[in-house]
Amino acid sequence: MDTNVQIGTIVRVTGPLVKASGMHNAKMYELVKVSSEKLLGEIVELNGDIASIQVYEDTAGVRPGDIVERTGETMSAELGPGLLESFYDGVQRPLKVIQEKSDSYFIARGIEAPGLDRERKWDFVSRAKEGDVVSGGDVLGVVQETTLIEHRVMVPPYVSGRVGKISSGSFTVLDIVAEIVSEDGQTHKISLMQRWPIRRPRPSQGKQFPKTPLVTGMRILDTLFPVAKGGAAAIPGAFGTGKSVTQQSLAKYCDAQVIVYIGCGERGNEMTEAVTEFPELIDPNSGEPLMKRTILIANTSNMPVAAREASVYTGITIAEYYRDMGYSVALMADSTSRWAEAMREMSGRLEEMPGEEGYPAYLASRTAEFYERAGVVTCLGADKRSGALTVVGAVSPAGGDLSEPVSQATLRVTKVFWGLDASLAYKKHFPSINWLTSYSLYTDNFGEYWANKIAEDFSLLRTLAMDLLQQEAKLLEIVRLVGQEALSNSEKLVLEVSRMLREDFLFQNAFDPGDAYTSPQKQYGILKSILTIYLSGKDVVSSEDFDFLQLRSLSCVKDVSTLKTFSGDDLDGQYDEYQKRAVKELSGLAH
Repeated sequence: MDTNVQIGTIVRVTGPLVKASGMHNAKMYELVKVSSEKLLGEIVELNGDIASIQVYEDTAGVRPGDIVERTGETMSAELGPGLLESFYDGVQRPLKVIQEKSDSYFIARGIEAPGLDRERKWDFVSRAKEGDVVSGGDVLGVVQETTLIEHRVMVPPYVSGRVGKISSGSFTVLDIVAEIVSEDGQTHKISLMQRWPIRRPRPSQGKQFPKTPLVTGMRILDTLFPVAKGGAAAIPGAFGTGKSVTQQSLAKYCDAQVIVYIGCGERGNEMTEAVTEFPELIDPNSGEPLMKRTILIANTSNMPVAAREASVYTGITIAEYYRDMGYSVALMADSTSRWAEAMREMSGRLEEMPGEEGYPAYLASRTAEFYERAGVVTCLGADKRSGALTVVGAVSPAGGDLSEPVSQATLRVTKVFWGLDASLAYKKHFPSINWLTSYSLYTDNFGEYWANKIAEDFSLLRTLAMDLLQQEAKLLEIVRLVGQEALSNSEKLVLEVSRMLREDFLFQNAFDPGDAYTSPQKQYGILKSILTIYLSGKDVVSSEDFDFLQLRSLSCVKDVSTLKTFSGDDLDGQYDEYQKRAVKELSGLAH
């Protein structure tokens, strides 16, 4: 044993929480190796020379008297080429490497596996020159990590000086590619890999106003409840309402350049779907395999509970690293309720004062700290490039009760609420997002974007669609009491067009390749075509003696369901032709 290693002694074992004495000069969040099996752990509380350690592996067989080795390092993520296309556990151990080292399908204890491959070589092309003055965030050179992503090797934050030496060539992540000499004469050796503490946000020059929507391909989200690039969104919903499917659809089809998907405490079969499906999927934005821009982090419900808490921080640190390169990054956390439950369990074992429903008193502040790491930022570096990190967190409230602490803490800090509705899910209406309770506080930011990129009247059509859906909800209450015959023709038109909006616009099949993704231009075409029936039909049906069955018999009304099947290069022309036909048929009823 290394005589320089500082040793402590275990005095108590309570599930994943271990207490050790003799931990003089230990630091909070310092990594330790527990027992002779060298189980990975992290110090979460210090009281004199007694350290409380949360262990990220099964502690069966660990007993008082066993040793604890200090490492002197904090829990950090390894950042460098090779992150993309990887599957990690909650503490950034590659699952494929763990599988090779384990004798079974389950993760064996005490396995050490670095986050980045130490043997693989990468072709590094320098951008900086010897003698250049650089500071944190400046790009020293690039590595073509995948066919989609150019990995920018940056000066680590808080390092500055003059480039003393830099080389191009083929290197492993540990090889030195550059040396930076600071003003005090200290030489900083730069490799392709850097480490960053997962609980500390990576620095930037400042946040920017988010004014570009994240295009998801889901019609109800992009049109009615959009989230900004750099925004934060919450998807709360009861069991079976489609949280995981919605998030996986976002990961598959959104227009972010890099995707980080965290399965935090979810069922193993759901993560198995993601692990097996993602490598086979084609990115609709590039035509390349989806995994070339994706990182998966899996900490399923049968894995050690303490690692759930770490998995969320590991994922967002990796996401921030790609954001700092100037990319648009989307992070999906499924689900933050399991993360909060892990905090509750560890807090209980630490004998901390419980808050509401047993959650720790710091639940709200930890939740806010996590979502505050989202944003559009001006990255460090002389070029002042911009990067965006969008965070979408699923919440799994027991029984769908949104008044519980995790949901409330999340809704206080996110600006988009996609409320999943069990009654819609039971009707097989997916995505089962309730259009009456959901909201987005970013819509006012996008007026200029929608007018320039989609159409000048897009905002007006969106507002009209929302208004019709809200009118429908009120009219349906009247219909339940006195029947539909009591309604006027104008009110019947509202119900008819709202039904089209629900069934032919908001309903979307995530498992149908043709329907799973809808471009913004196509969404506009479908929406305008449906609303053309309403706008052109208002005056036609206003007369009291009008037979409403005539409107329902029109071919344009019957063909509404075909609008989402339009394809080809001339989409605008196809929708224009349908709209002209609808206007003509409706005007014909007036004569």
